[in-house]
Amino acid sequence: MSAPTPQFELAHPPTDAISAIKFAPTSLRLLVASWDKNVYLYDVSETGGRLIQKFEHRAPVLDVCWGENEEEAFSAGLDWDVRKIDLTNNTQTVLSSHTAPIRSIAYSSTHSLLVSASWDCTIHVHHHPSSSTTPLPVTIRLPSKPFSLSLSTSKLLLALSSRHLLVYDLKSLSVLSSQSAPESNNKENVLEIEPFQRRDGALKFMTRAIAINPSDTGYASSSIEGRIAVDWFDPSPESQARKYAFKCHRQPSSPPQDPPVDIVYPVNALAFHPIHGTFASGGGDGFVALWDGVAKRRFRQYQRYPSSVAALAFSGDGKWLAVGVSPGFEDGREGVGEERVGIYVRELGEGEAKGKSAK
Repeated sequence: MSAPTPQFELAHPPTDAISAIKFAPTSLRLLVASWDKNVYLYDVSETGGRLIQKFEHRAPVLDVCWGENEEEAFSAGLDWDVRKIDLTNNTQTVLSSHTAPIRSIAYSSTHSLLVSASWDCTIHVHHHPSSSTTPLPVTIRLPSKPFSLSLSTSKLLLALSSRHLLVYDLKSLSVLSSQSAPESNNKENVLEIEPFQRRDGALKFMTRAIAINPSDTGYASSSIEGRIAVDWFDPSPESQARKYAFKCHRQPSSPPQDPPVDIVYPVNALAFHPIHGTFASGGGDGFVALWDGVAKRRFRQYQRYPSSVAALAFSGDGKWLAVGVSPGFEDGREGVGEERVGIYVRELGEGEAKGKSAK
């Protein structure tokens, strides 16, 4: 008798490129955002998964996140709107609108804050549920476009197009934004607040993804040039001496050349394991790798997927890994075929995501 496969592909995937994948915090429900103008809700507790519902938008959806519970989600994308989705009643509510597409959205259950980051060089901060005293979201202006966002229990981390990183304290952000009120006849509630850290990015080229580790002590970032950087928030010389960057998601040219030439792929996705603190990376080369950031080594790489890896997510208990693949156009060809868009869910064996440094 053959052993059961640890991985299965979801039926009824999106019909265009995948932009984000998010597991529910305490179950095996999965949200998927796509360029086909839909947010998909799946139940992946059984092999093959089940499409529960899809929620149509006016334009491609670039990001999605869970809300206070599994009955609500938030989405954002090229229609410029921050939307609340009632997953039970299949209704959508526009909470605010930016003046350009919204790249990222994230919800902090610890502070009941919803944060959206837009290419209009602002973030909107919503208190959720909104109070009658703060009907408008707080707008914070950024020095350049945000390319990626990550939330922890205490921090908001933004990676900007200028290759700078901004770190905000969520508790301070919550207090100050709740006290902020717009000036009379002003449609914007602008808050002038300084991040508690401004950092120079460790990567030379455009940031594709950024993620804070589960211990809230540091983060990983990735770029279009096949590199990942690992850094710590502690500004002490001892901690900063531990930061490093490395090459990855590079494949030998085919046919081989003399001297050897590597094809460099973007690292599109990063996700930390919630228990072990290791992290997964997904690249334009179609590979997913697991890394031990403390031991500074790759300890696992999975088989090549049929398309570029666009998004990754670990389940809340760390026992499952979801992989979204879709054409990244690294091969120069245009157009998306349905057969090249897919979502794979992998059940992780005991210790499969545990790094070599773990005891």
